Amino acid sequence: MDTDEPDTKLRKNLGAWDLIVFGVSVVVGAGIFTLAARTAGDVSGPSVTLAFVLAAIACGLAALCYAEFASTVPVAGSAYTYSYATFGEFIAWIIGWDLILEFAVAAAAVGKGWSTYLQEVLELIGLNVSTVLPLGPLQFDWGAVLLIAVLSTLLALGTKLSARVSLVITAIKVAVVLLVVVVGAAFIKVANYTPFIPPAQPASESGPALEQSLLSLILGGETSTFGIFGLLAAASLVFFAFIGFDVVATTAEETRNPQKDAPRGIFGSLAIVTVLYVAVALVVTGMSGYKELATQPDGSRSTLATAFSLNGVHWAAAIISVGALAGLTTVVMVMLLGQIRILFAMSRDGLMPRSLSKTDPKKGTPVRATVIVGVVVLVATGFFPADKLEEMVNVGTLFAFVLVSAGVIVLRRTRPDLPRGFRAPLVPLVPILAILACLWLMLNLTALTWVRFVVWMAAGVVIYFVYGRSHSRLGRGEVPEVAAGGGAKHSSE
Repeated sequence: MDTDEPDTKLRKNLGAWDLIVFGVSVVVGAGIFTLAARTAGDVSGPSVTLAFVLAAIACGLAALCYAEFASTVPVAGSAYTYSYATFGEFIAWIIGWDLILEFAVAAAAVGKGWSTYLQEVLELIGLNVSTVLPLGPLQFDWGAVLLIAVLSTLLALGTKLSARVSLVITAIKVAVVLLVVVVGAAFIKVANYTPFIPPAQPASESGPALEQSLLSLILGGETSTFGIFGLLAAASLVFFAFIGFDVVATTAEETRNPQKDAPRGIFGSLAIVTVLYVAVALVVTGMSGYKELATQPDGSRSTLATAFSLNGVHWAAAIISVGALAGLTTVVMVMLLGQIRILFAMSRDGLMPRSLSKTDPKKGTPVRATVIVGVVVLVATGFFPADKLEEMVNVGTLFAFVLVSAGVIVLRRTRPDLPRGFRAPLVPLVPILAILACLWLMLNLTALTWVRFVVWMAAGVVIYFVYGRSHSRLGRGEVPEVAAGGGAKHSSE
């Protein structure tokens, strides 16, 4: 009934292909262009390929649960809305706050990466222009600011237009990735795959204890650099590369036939990117020994282009830089879209200012929410460093996956009557496996990441009790009623 309110109504103009494009456009980005090489060199060696498979399995299990929810409760907000429907307002707020960590922080971090690639591409055409300028004690990243400003404007103009832009750019970067696989395969040396799982690095060389995985510390392992613990830690790291497929679920309210198209969008995008990731990981680790891909003493990190440069294929490295620029563009755009829809859903429920849920009658988009998110991310990516954010994003996303998977079990029991366009198989077994897989990946993140996560969530709890609880529609006793014309009106009881 909330979705029928004229003032907060989103336009339904997306199909299954649009959702697949959104999914692929956001997932094929930072992970494939930077994460595979760096993780192989620093954490897992050639077994990074297996790490991608493990992360994909966890995502696949969670995707089954997301698909059931997206077809049953096709409302903007993704995990936030699903948690509201099953666990109530407080847990929903926790998840909403958690998703801010996923989408907004990830958009800012990837925006910084985009700016770096922009500088490389400018150098390729003979323009030695730095995208980062000193501004007193701060560094102003004008490249990242330009990107956020343009993408926020696109999203305000309409989701369908954003989908069309994504389609063009996604086609370019997928073509670049396929070129990488085909050209790189000719330079594969089988000897580089041995040892597939390098021996664990001694604790004295692997950094402080808090930088080790929580599982390694719990089980008394000396290190999570290489070895079995390194492989497991790598799976948790490369999980960052899959983040974004759940953005498809946030657009369910704008989908013409969400019962069928939302599951197709989720599974279609996840299947495509898994094949691409495994192929690229095999090529990169086959072209160069994992030690050559390690982070250098000066702090410089390897990327997909590094493997080609090491083999003297500099023209391919240049093409990869251009492809990465295109790839990261759509990643940031869809991350922004996800954050805007989460804020929109939370404001419609009163947990954020209600004015942010107003939609433009012509464009059908929440322009105010778009502007707020755009400005916040613009400031963050323009003036603040984005280091060490990937693991923070991972732990937040995995936590959301756990609650969505548990929500499927709860909703099957509390509301078995709801029509479900897609039903996850083998419930409760599949959701339980999804929960265990996500918890396993969470345990393989560093202890320091857990400390930061707890602090972030504690801040969210304080904000809820200071503002959200007293302003929410549920707290004020407002409930929707079906109006005579089929829409919804509200009254207090």
